[in-house]
Amino acid sequence: MGLGFSELIIILVIVLLVFGAGKLPQIGEALGKSIKNFKRASAGKDEIDVTPAKKEIADAAPAKETVGKS
Repeated sequence: MGLGFSELIIILVIVLLVFGAGKLPQIGEALGKSIKNFKRASAGKDEIDVTPAKKEIADAAPAKETVGKS
């Protein structure tokens, strides 16, 4: 049950009538970006790793200061 050439042409004409010729490049760009982001997300690679390393945890621990009484 695939789409043939004639069905794709009909869908394209309907989209053209609904959104207009000026919006088609923006819609195509947004669709391309969303597919690209979906592929990147499904690959499992995170863009930002926020887990601190063990050394950073030890460095971030507050140092105890001793205050001498005069």
